[in-house]
Amino acid sequence: MNIVTVENISKSYGDKTLFQDITFGIETNERIGFIGVNGTGKSTLLKIIAGVEAPDSGRRIVNQQTRIQYLFQNPEFDDASTVLQQVFNSDDPQLQLLYRYHKTLSDIAENPQNQELQESLTRLTQNMDMQGLWELEASAKAVLTRLGITDFSTPIEQLSGGQRKRVAMARALIQPADLLILDEPTNHIDTETVEWLEEYLKKFNGALLLITHDRYFLNRVVGRIIELDGGKLYSYEGNYEIFLEKKAEREEQEVTLQRKHGALLKNELAWLRKGAKARTTKQKARIQRIEGLQEVNYNKDNTKLDISIGSSRLGKKVMELKHISHSYGDKPLIKDFSYVFVPGEMVGIVGKNGCGKSTFLNILAGKLTPTKGELDIGQTVKLSYYDQENLDLDEGLRVIEYIKDTAEYIKTSDGGKISASQMLERFLFAPNLQWTPIASLSGGEKRRLYLLKKLMEEPNLLLLDEPTNDLDIQTLTILEDYLENFPGTVVIVSHDRYFLDRIAHHLFIFQENGNIFDYHGSYSDYAEKYQQDAVEGEASKKDKKNKEEAKKPREKKKLSYKEQKDFDESEEIIFSLEEKLEDLQKKINAAGSDYSLLQTYLNEQQELQRQLDDRMTRWLELTELMEEIENNKNEE
Repeated sequence: MNIVTVENISKSYGDKTLFQDITFGIETNERIGFIGVNGTGKSTLLKIIAGVEAPDSGRRIVNQQTRIQYLFQNPEFDDASTVLQQVFNSDDPQLQLLYRYHKTLSDIAENPQNQELQESLTRLTQNMDMQGLWELEASAKAVLTRLGITDFSTPIEQLSGGQRKRVAMARALIQPADLLILDEPTNHIDTETVEWLEEYLKKFNGALLLITHDRYFLNRVVGRIIELDGGKLYSYEGNYEIFLEKKAEREEQEVTLQRKHGALLKNELAWLRKGAKARTTKQKARIQRIEGLQEVNYNKDNTKLDISIGSSRLGKKVMELKHISHSYGDKPLIKDFSYVFVPGEMVGIVGKNGCGKSTFLNILAGKLTPTKGELDIGQTVKLSYYDQENLDLDEGLRVIEYIKDTAEYIKTSDGGKISASQMLERFLFAPNLQWTPIASLSGGEKRRLYLLKKLMEEPNLLLLDEPTNDLDIQTLTILEDYLENFPGTVVIVSHDRYFLDRIAHHLFIFQENGNIFDYHGSYSDYAEKYQQDAVEGEASKKDKKNKEEAKKPREKKKLSYKEQKDFDESEEIIFSLEEKLEDLQKKINAAGSDYSLLQTYLNEQQELQRQLDDRMTRWLELTELMEEIENNKNEE
């Protein structure tokens, strides 16, 4: 059942049409990922669906009972409120009660002798007891803690931009919702928090619509991808992996249609040029058909971002860090770290927010002097720093003027030259957009423009601080292709696991005590090892005890009734599951290109295989137990 539907909606800003006559609906409990190039109107469409903004034409249909929660990309805040007051500020009666309770607590802290406030607090406490709201309050605090917010009484005005975004996310997550809309929820949170959010949303009991560039996140959380491309919507059933397969098929079909269309149009135009006498009904119809063919428009450009910029020559010496340390007050961020960067290496930097990653890049860039230690930089190094906090953008300039300030022409990797305007086109800035003031660009378009400027500086040492924030997936994909062939040295701070896995196979892991762990391997390898070590660390005593117990002879004389029943049924169940898996494999082989059906079969196959593995494990345990019982009998 559709809980929200938009019909034939269109939206423009000035001369720019974002989308026209698009229609789609959101089903109960559906999980949708929304993707597209920056500046195409993704956030605008989310606002229309949420009812925050009205379309120019068309209509939005929503069930009156449907509760919608919307996490803005740039949320608004009540600076006078505390963290918990902001989170509980809601139309929901239970959350309203929690809001009044914490507001009263805050007022009493300022005026502890006020008898009226004390009586009000007593009534609110009794109401919370009656409604059992302490668990809801604890749940909200747990969500805030997992998002890195631990001081719940802090005024909003004292929080950083990233902390505010996480408070807004906590508020969206705990509000009752039939549809949860999240605009870039993975921006400005570390990898550990992203992984927690994945698991949280998997358990969310409602429909989900989100914009994110995190491809692992899309692959694991959503079951449908909607792409906004050239003002049109394309819907794909399945996760991000299936989307890539289906989109490739669609584009191949469009290329075939385009070729057929071109050949047909060429033949028709040849007939027309021969001097057709447009008198008969048949000839008039043919001329009208030619006019119709000429009006058909195929997206030949396909908005492909192409980066082919050269770089300056880099000598053998890049940069050496000698016993670098840095602290803020009593908090050590970097502790006695030494390292020698070499040409061509790609280093990824990961760690929790606030542990010193951006500080480290600022030291490498020469923007910050370390508390202790020194840097030795090679003479041939030409450094460029993509700084997420301080975009070097004069918003009074037009796009083309900003790029020409760096270079009128740029050398490409193949030795050629292209103009600033041509380079902008390769970065998806069409000629008409190049004369647009920077102030009117979207956040993602500004970051794409800033990235272009940094690459046009032709660096051989590239520092990237969270380059994946606010960049669309298409830009990221081609940036990854560029970095894979970049002849210089790259140091990247990122929480995007897919981006790190593809680019960096050497990591600096920033730890909370100021130590930096030098890890050789991909992020996924590190995460798997880290999680395994954590589990083993927590359970080491228990495991040791279990192993010691396992070495002792079992005292059991026979299987219990339940164990015997499990053992007797196991063979038949295993045989049945194996048969089902064989039948399912035949269905998978016959599914062909029906990816929706194929995904259903693959999910079913995964569940059956899990059941078979569990049953086999149990059967083996019981078999070993029977052997031990038999051996004990023989020893007696």
